[in-house]
Amino acid sequence: MSIQFGMVFQFDGFLRKTIAGAPLWVWIAFHIGVFVAIGIDLFASKRRGRELSMRAGLQRTVIWLLVSLAFNALVWRIKGPHHGLDFLTAYLIEYSLSMDNIFVFVLIFAHFRVPPLAQRRVLVWGIIGALVMRGTMILFGIALVQRFHFVLYFFGLFLLITAARMLFRKHAARDFREGWVLRMCRRVLPITREFHNEDFKVRVDGRWMLTPLALTMIVIEITDLIFAVDSIPAVLAITRDRFIAYTSNICAILGLRSLYFLLAGLMDRFIYLRTGLALVLGFVGIKMIIADYLPLPRALSLGVIVLILAVTIAISMLKTQNSVATENQK
Repeated sequence: MSIQFGMVFQFDGFLRKTIAGAPLWVWIAFHIGVFVAIGIDLFASKRRGRELSMRAGLQRTVIWLLVSLAFNALVWRIKGPHHGLDFLTAYLIEYSLSMDNIFVFVLIFAHFRVPPLAQRRVLVWGIIGALVMRGTMILFGIALVQRFHFVLYFFGLFLLITAARMLFRKHAARDFREGWVLRMCRRVLPITREFHNEDFKVRVDGRWMLTPLALTMIVIEITDLIFAVDSIPAVLAITRDRFIAYTSNICAILGLRSLYFLLAGLMDRFIYLRTGLALVLGFVGIKMIIADYLPLPRALSLGVIVLILAVTIAISMLKTQNSVATENQK
């Protein structure tokens, strides 16, 4: 009996270390809320029976923003203003980086010629996959930093290098067929040539085969993993609280689907967005490197990030206003 109780206490200690930052029931409640929200969103999309318009994308984006801000207010009240500011800053960084993801997603969907109605299913499953990947990377990253503090300097340097690459290299239209992932998938997996509604697999001549939608899904997941390599260190520069880092990341990802349908038609308007994101990553990288010697106030960090994004988006919209007016006149 004593051995059994000892095992229970050991397991309880393991849980406390693993989910440090919030009680277990809070983690469970958060994930229940996440999957309920995804289910409602998916049900509403199926019932709608057509692709989201830009107006509907805007409405749902606003709803997701309000839900995330409401959760931020809850964090602020329960864990205090410091954690509330950390959540808001990390959320803003991840949400702004998600805009860059969307531009790549547009290229992927265009390359595979994914029907608009099928795109929503890929995005929903992409969000679910991101829950697992981001959670694993955040827990691993925080554990690594806590054990080896000097890793923070490498993360900061990595963010500076990423910022420089974003600043001086523009997006290129990639030929995804040349990627090793696609070559291996086509060599190993049986894949049909045509889509079959929104199915990822279909039986052909008594044999199960994947559809091009499944192949698109694989590319989307790997792309999100690549982007996470940039965004997770940026979040760890703001907070090492597991709960704050994870929930802020997931809240930003949850609004990615509606944000995609809002921004997919506005890609040409955000001409300076990557410049703004590069400046944000550069600032966060410097903040991470100098944190032990010159810690910046949370409010100042948030203000700098908001200012950079607001200025670059405003300049982008003003710069492209004339071209939009010209197109409308044609």
